[in-house]
Amino acid sequence: MSSPGRPRLVDRRRPGATPADEILDAAAELFTTRGYTATSTRAIADAVGLRQASLYTHFSTKAAILVSLLDTTVAPTLDHARHLVEGDRDPRETLLTLATIDVEGLLASRWNIGMLYVLPEVAGAEFEGFRASRSELRGIYRRLVSLCRPDLDPGDQAVDLPFRVVESVIAHRQDHPAGGIDAGRWATAATRAIDIG
Repeated sequence: MSSPGRPRLVDRRRPGATPADEILDAAAELFTTRGYTATSTRAIADAVGLRQASLYTHFSTKAAILVSLLDTTVAPTLDHARHLVEGDRDPRETLLTLATIDVEGLLASRWNIGMLYVLPEVAGAEFEGFRASRSELRGIYRRLVSLCRPDLDPGDQAVDLPFRVVESVIAHRQDHPAGGIDAGRWATAATRAIDIG
């Protein structure tokens, strides 16, 4: 089955099951190495070997590409988190499991997409869904921390420590791009931040 749009300019250059996946891979590379503002949709299309018009059959704007990339770092983890908090699981085990899954999700792409969280553009209206998902995930972390450490006041900054420690893997990966990161070890550090590891 052929994909929508005109024929490709060149043979496939990128990993991905669909042209949209290839576009996301190229955009992730360019956004994380050249910068979001400096990357045009033409550059993304060229990196995939598509005509720029064909790119627009998959993503209406450059912001839509970025939204999709950011969602890949949060949506799967949030899905797991919602299921993890159902039932009578031990909150300490649940927090450790969530932190491990979250670190694995942040490391899943071959590009360090999480570093794009701090782009000024992410404050725009197009990114409201992503921000809401990330906020919901943070809220689940906070709920688990409160169950593990009922002595902590909800306003205590320590309640956010596991979430922040997990997300610090983004900066670590930026500083050490070739180094292997043990998700379990990172998750244990996140729980130790509130003295439950």
